[in-house]
Amino acid sequence: MLRIVADKLFSMGRGPKRIVQVGFDIFAIATCFWLAMVLRLDGIRTTLLLESWSVLLAVVPVTIFAFIQLGLYRAVIRFMADRALKAVAIGVSISAITMFAVSQIFDLFVPRSVPGIYFALLLIVIGGTRMIMRAIYLSAKDQGREPVLIYGAGELGRQLLQALDQSRNFRPAILVDDDRRMQGTEIGGVRVIKPSAAAAAIAERNIKTALLAIPDTHAEGRRAAAKRLADLGLEVRLIPNVSDLVSGRLRVSELRRVTVEELLGREPVPPIPELMSKTTTGRSVMVTGAGGSIGSELCRQILDQEPTRLVLLDVSEYAVYRIHEELTAKRAATGSDCMLVPVLGSTLSDDLVTRTIKENRVETLFHAAAYKHVPLVEANVIEGVRNNVFGTEIVAEAAGALGVQNFTLISTDKAVRPTNVMGATKRLAELVVQAKAQQHPGTKYCAVRFGNVLGSSGSVIPKFEQQIAAGGPITLTHPEITRFFMTIPEAAQLVVQASAMATRGEIYLLDMGEPIKILDLARTMARLHGRETYLRRTEMARSGAIPIDIVGLRPGEKLFEELLIGHGAVETRHPRIKCDPDPADHHHVGRNWRAYLASSPDEAKIIATLLDLPLGYKAAASC
Repeated sequence: MLRIVADKLFSMGRGPKRIVQVGFDIFAIATCFWLAMVLRLDGIRTTLLLESWSVLLAVVPVTIFAFIQLGLYRAVIRFMADRALKAVAIGVSISAITMFAVSQIFDLFVPRSVPGIYFALLLIVIGGTRMIMRAIYLSAKDQGREPVLIYGAGELGRQLLQALDQSRNFRPAILVDDDRRMQGTEIGGVRVIKPSAAAAAIAERNIKTALLAIPDTHAEGRRAAAKRLADLGLEVRLIPNVSDLVSGRLRVSELRRVTVEELLGREPVPPIPELMSKTTTGRSVMVTGAGGSIGSELCRQILDQEPTRLVLLDVSEYAVYRIHEELTAKRAATGSDCMLVPVLGSTLSDDLVTRTIKENRVETLFHAAAYKHVPLVEANVIEGVRNNVFGTEIVAEAAGALGVQNFTLISTDKAVRPTNVMGATKRLAELVVQAKAQQHPGTKYCAVRFGNVLGSSGSVIPKFEQQIAAGGPITLTHPEITRFFMTIPEAAQLVVQASAMATRGEIYLLDMGEPIKILDLARTMARLHGRETYLRRTEMARSGAIPIDIVGLRPGEKLFEELLIGHGAVETRHPRIKCDPDPADHHHVGRNWRAYLASSPDEAKIIATLLDLPLGYKAAASC
C-alpha cells in the first residue's frame, strides 16, 4: 500500500508535491503536539482544551515559514542528503522554541516539558517520513540497476559512490580496497572488503561489472587491480573525471572499458630531456610514413620538442591529411611556431625524396615508411622488397648525399633470424643503412628495432576486439605463440632518444619487457568485456563463453620473436635502449645487394636471393 502511494506521489508535478508536503507537515505538527500532551499528562481529557490547541495558531505558520526559508520544500525527497536533514532539524527546533515562547508569554496550558517531547516527535516524523519515502524510491530504482563492484574506497571511490547514488544504470554492491584499515568498514551503506574475499562476494551478488576508482597517478596499482578483476570474469570500467560525473556533464553510463593497452602497458621511464631534444629541437625534421601508427606518433612527440619545421611524407592521401589536420590543431592549441609541410608521395621516388630534403633543408630524418604486415608482404614479395629495401636505400642515400645530420630507420624484431619476406627485407634494410653510414660519415645513421606496438594498424588487438564484439569465435594461429608488445607512445619516445645516441650505424634494441602469450592476451581481452573463453577443440564449451579457434600459423610466421642477433646487448645511456653488437658484414652486403636483387619480376628468384644473402633468413617452409 505504501509503495503504491509513494509511486503516485513521485509521479506528481513539483507544485502538487509541495502542497502535499505542506499539508502533511501541518498534520504532523498537530499530531505531534497532541501526542506530546498525552505523554506528559498521561491522558487525553485536558488536551481537548481550546486553550492548549491555540498555541498552534502561532506554531504552525512559524514552522512552515521556517521550512520554506530553509529550502526544505525545494529539496527533492528522493535526493535528500545530510544538508536537507539539517534543515529539518533547524526547522523543528524553531517550531519547539516558538511553542515554548508562546505558551509562556500568553500563559497557555502547555507544560514546560511538552515542547521538548514535541521536538523529538516532530523530528522523527518530519525527517523519518522523508527518509522512508527516499528509501522506497531507491529500493524501487535498485530493481532495475546492475550491481557493481567498486575497487578503491579512497576519496575517488567515495565520490563515485555518491555519483552512483542517482545512477539509473549501476548500483554499488561492494567496495574492495587493499588498505587493511578500510576493510570491514561501511561507506554510504556499502561494505568494504579485502580483495581475497571479492570472488565470493561477486558470486553471491551476481556482479558482472567492476568500476576502478584508482587515480591516474597510481597507474601500476590500477593496472594490477584491473588484471585481478578481469581474471575474476568481470567487465572492468574506468571512471571518468569525477567532477564531470557529479556536475552532470558526463553520465555514469559513459564509463569506458579498460583497454588491453592500459592493462599490458607498463610504467614509463621518464625521457632524458637532452636525448629528446638533441635531434629535434630547433631543427627541420622529416618523417616518412608519417601517417602510419609509429610515424604519426613520432610526429606528435617531435612537435612537442619545438622543431622549426616538420615534414610529413606518406604515400596515402588520407593518412597525410589526417595527421596534418591533427598536428595543425595541436600547434594552434600550444602556440607552436613549427611549420608543417605535408608531402604526398612514395619513398621510391628518388626525385621527390631529394627535392623534399633540399627544399626543407632537412636536418633529421626518421624513416618509418614500410610494408610490415607479414602475410601481405609474403603474398606480394616484389612490392615488399621494392618498398622496404629499395625505398630505404633511396632515402638513406639522399640523406647522406644532402648532408642530413641524423638518419634513423624504424626496424622490427622480425628482422632477427627472419622466417618471412618482411623480416628479411627489414634485415637487409638495416644492413643498407649501416653501409650508408660507412659511405657518408657526415651523417649519423642508426636503426631502432622493436616488437609489436599495441593498437597499431597491423596489431592483432583490433582484430580480437572485433571478434569479441561479434560474439566470437576468436581466431588464433597457435596456442603457444608469443609476441613482444609496447605502447605506441613509449616506442616513439624511445626512437627519438635512440636517434640522439647514433654515431656510426648502430642498431638499437628497445626493451620490450617479457613476451606475452597471445592466447593469454585473447582471454584477457574477453574478460575485460565480461566474457569467458574456451579452446574449441580441447576445452569443454560453456554457456556464454566465446570459442577460440586455432587456425594454424600463417605463411612466414614465427612462434617466438627475438630482438638480438649477436650475444650480449650493450647498455646505453637510457635503461630501455640497448645496442646490438651486430657481427654481420654489412659493408659487403649493403653495397652489393642491388646486384643480387636486380629488378627481376620473378618472386621465386627474389626469395632465393634473399635466402643466399647473409641475412639469417630461413623461409618458413624450410624451418
